[in-house]
Amino acid sequence: MNMELRESILKLIEKNSRLDLKDLAIMLDISEADVANEIADMEKEHVICGYHTLIDWEKTSKDQLTAMIEVKVTPQRGQGFDMIAERIYNFPEVKAVYLMSGGYDFMVMLEGKTMKEISLFTSSKLAPLESVVSTVTHFVLKKYKDHGTILEAKKVDKRQVVTP
Repeated sequence: MNMELRESILKLIEKNSRLDLKDLAIMLDISEADVANEIADMEKEHVICGYHTLIDWEKTSKDQLTAMIEVKVTPQRGQGFDMIAERIYNFPEVKAVYLMSGGYDFMVMLEGKTMKEISLFTSSKLAPLESVVSTVTHFVLKKYKDHGTILEAKKVDKRQVVTP
C-alpha cells in the first residue's frame, strides 16, 4: 500500500469525485488498473466512505433549512460518548454528528423544511434523550462556502468607468 499514492488519489477525488479512472491515471502517471484497485481497496477499508454532490439548495425551488445544534451530554459510565452519538446519528433527520472540544460535546447538523420542524425534532426527539443535558440551536441563514467550494461567485462590477 503506497500511502503517497492514496493521498494523491484522495486529494483529487475529494475536489472532483466525477474524475474517471482514465483521467486519474493520466494525472498520477500510473495505470488505470492501479487506480481502480487502490480506490476499491480504500472503499473496502472505509477510507472512502461515500460520494456526494454539493448542491446550493437556495438556487432551487426546494425549501430547505440547515441547523447546527450544540448538545451537552453526561457520558454514560463505561460507554463514553459513542453510545449517545449512535442514538443521535440513527435519526434520519440528522445529517452529521461531531464530537467537539470546548463548551459542548456534540455538534449535530440537521436539515428540515422549517424552523418549526427542526425545533420540534430538537424538543421531541433530541432533548429528551437520556444523558442530554442541554441543546442550543443555530439556524444557517446563508452558506458562502461549503466543502471547500465557494457557492456564490464574487460579483463583478460591469459599470463603465467615467472620467472627467
